[in-house]
Amino acid sequence: MAQTKSHSRSSLDMFSPVNLKPIQDDAWSNIFKPPPNESVEERRDRIARQQEAQRVSREIDESILESKKLFDKKKKAIKVLLLGQAESGKSTMLRNFQLAFCPTYFHGEALIWKTIIQLNLIGSVKKLLSIVEDELEMSGPRSRSPTGSTSASLSDHHRRTRMRLLPLLSMETNLTRQLLPEHYDPSRTPEICVRAGSGWKTVLERVTLERRVPPTGQRRPMTNDGRSKDDPTLVLAASKNDIISLWEDESVREVLKRRGVRLEDSPGFFLTDTARIATVDYEPTEEDIVRARLRTFGVEEHRFLQDNGSEWYIYDVGGSRCMRPQWVPYFDDVQAIIFLAPLSFNQVLEEDRQVNRLEDSIYLWKEVCANPLLARANIILFLNKMDILQKTLAAGIKVATYVPSYGSTPNDVENVTKYFKEKFRAYHKRLSPRPRTFFCHETSAIDTKATQAVLAGVRDGILRHHLEELNVI
Repeated sequence: MAQTKSHSRSSLDMFSPVNLKPIQDDAWSNIFKPPPNESVEERRDRIARQQEAQRVSREIDESILESKKLFDKKKKAIKVLLLGQAESGKSTMLRNFQLAFCPTYFHGEALIWKTIIQLNLIGSVKKLLSIVEDELEMSGPRSRSPTGSTSASLSDHHRRTRMRLLPLLSMETNLTRQLLPEHYDPSRTPEICVRAGSGWKTVLERVTLERRVPPTGQRRPMTNDGRSKDDPTLVLAASKNDIISLWEDESVREVLKRRGVRLEDSPGFFLTDTARIATVDYEPTEEDIVRARLRTFGVEEHRFLQDNGSEWYIYDVGGSRCMRPQWVPYFDDVQAIIFLAPLSFNQVLEEDRQVNRLEDSIYLWKEVCANPLLARANIILFLNKMDILQKTLAAGIKVATYVPSYGSTPNDVENVTKYFKEKFRAYHKRLSPRPRTFFCHETSAIDTKATQAVLAGVRDGILRHHLEELNVI
């Protein structure tokens, strides 16, 4: 047996497991074995290192234990996925969730959303100016229509108005570049895009909000009233009359109609609210925030704690084709999917102009219904943007022109909705791996009160299903 060691050695030095090899052959003990002829100072340093190693080890163990607790807690939470193609209204629906279940959610972010709404307005102006420029170049000052009158009657007045509004576009480009700095290309990124997470909010706080004077050496260019030079408020206010004049101009409206352009159907459309938004003292309403358009790259997780103690996680995933492979990891252990499908039968995908939007939605719906990972999840269909469907049909656009199988069925909201609802229902029944109830709601996400009422019912249904799965009820 090994000889008794000096009492001055630490407990680690004395450790020698019973029935194992002698301590001098134990690799673990050799690590902490004091070197021969160890001085007092060296011994003090060695013990300090051992104690630090023990402290780090305890912290790692505690972190692992805490992570396990959080994981177990999250496993018991209710998880909901928002799915649908790009521009289907997922982010708008998420903001409705936030307002419905946490009414004060946006109170501290009003100024951030003010800038997003201003950028939405400038984005619409940008589209309008592009059409005006194209029309002026095509027609020319002396171009005449077959009847002999001046083509489209766009004149130097419209050209001068366009020139006065150009500074707005440079401000939009500058801000958009800061929100999405990597590989930014205005021609490929025509709308406001941000990465998932809250980093974009920090950018807007830094470049657009009225702030106290920063420390010396960190001052950003400011206007006389303390605003950042990147804040579009003053330029937008100065351009208000020109924007209103251009949007309400009869000749411009005629050009839009002739080209089949309906800017008012675009997400984030605020041109009709210019008089209210393009002012120095504009403050966004909750409805403005819900209507705002902000395209997100990646997956965002949002946590809600209900009054009844239930914990919810809602995942907003990007709907463009390149992002759809990112959906699969979030299919595991999800209780419900809210699938948004606008009845945009006369529109095409922005990323592929050969693909009809509604056909793409039906294709996605079939894929989601048939996925075995989602066999136990409730899939709730939201036929979204019903307000746009109503306007489209009122404009005389025929469904049968784009969907021949619709045939001679009456071209009204009730019959069109019923036709497509039955299509979705049939695929849901035929492709689901196991029988489940078909849930469908007709929504207009920008109608906050009606949508929040629908969401309250959906929330109660999801919670009831979750409790049944846990055998609580």
